[in-house]
Amino acid sequence: MFAYYLLTYVPHPNSGNRECGDQTLYDRRMLNVVVIGNQASNWIERLRSARPDDRFDIDGAWTDPRVVNAAVISVPNAKPLLRYPSLGFIQSLWMGVDALLSDPELDPDTALARMVDPGMPVSMAETVTAHVLWAHRHGDVYQRNQRNRLWEERHQPLAPQRTVTMLGLGELGRRSAQTLIQLGFTVVGWSRSAMPVDGVHVTADLEVALSVGEIVVNLLPLTDATRGVLNVNAFRAMPVDAVLINVGRGAHVVDTDLLDALDARHIRHAILDVFAEEPLPAEHRYWIHPHVTVTPHVAADSMPATCIPVVAENLRRLAAGEPLNHLVDRTRGY
Repeated sequence: MFAYYLLTYVPHPNSGNRECGDQTLYDRRMLNVVVIGNQASNWIERLRSARPDDRFDIDGAWTDPRVVNAAVISVPNAKPLLRYPSLGFIQSLWMGVDALLSDPELDPDTALARMVDPGMPVSMAETVTAHVLWAHRHGDVYQRNQRNRLWEERHQPLAPQRTVTMLGLGELGRRSAQTLIQLGFTVVGWSRSAMPVDGVHVTADLEVALSVGEIVVNLLPLTDATRGVLNVNAFRAMPVDAVLINVGRGAHVVDTDLLDALDARHIRHAILDVFAEEPLPAEHRYWIHPHVTVTPHVAADSMPATCIPVVAENLRRLAAGEPLNHLVDRTRGY
């Protein structure tokens, strides 16, 4: 498939094409790349610096969309990609690609790579650690007590006396777990494969993992198998007074079940960064619920400084006909 696209590239205005009879010999190293998403112009300038022989432009700026053979995208929406019939490769700037995979109109033969950059695990580990420490030190309780002018001291265990359950032990989950371990927390991890992770008590039994998690952090990929995994049964399995931190995907949570568990005071608090519908509708109960903290999907951003080298390397590989990095297994969903 890639060989076909490499033979049909349209030349960059400055590519220095060579004429051979009536046929133009194009520079096969050049790619035509559409950049889609927020702050696309900022990404384009950096990509042009990294790949000066390629042509980059924003969505809608291409006179002939048929010449575009690669895309760099930072929005969870496949619709703009459908305008480019010669697309052979999509580089997501997000680690999660579930929204792209869910669009049935997107050609299943188009290669799709997720973002795996060195900055995102650090950023996510910082966010997870901040939320875990806040819950561990009863920050949610004292915040509510302040509103009610209530002076109430709570017993404060040390980190080794607190168990954190990590749902998902991919790149982000492992880094977050190891950061918590360095602070002294006991970390139990759940993954279907139950692959060992240094310092983490790993189990393939979800109920067991949830039953010991005084603080539960969700970093699962969103697949058919994990959609709605945080439901009434999961909340019943968690200890009374547990705290949920969801920095995975909003569709992992059954909202009505979580609200019921919060109203019943079985779950003490929920820190939610992701939602089934984003932006979170103004009328949603999460905004006003006293036991919910809302953040606007900011747990770990894709930052150009760390993402550009990853994107540039994959574009180099594409142009050279080499195997691509971080390709998504569509049967697994990540």
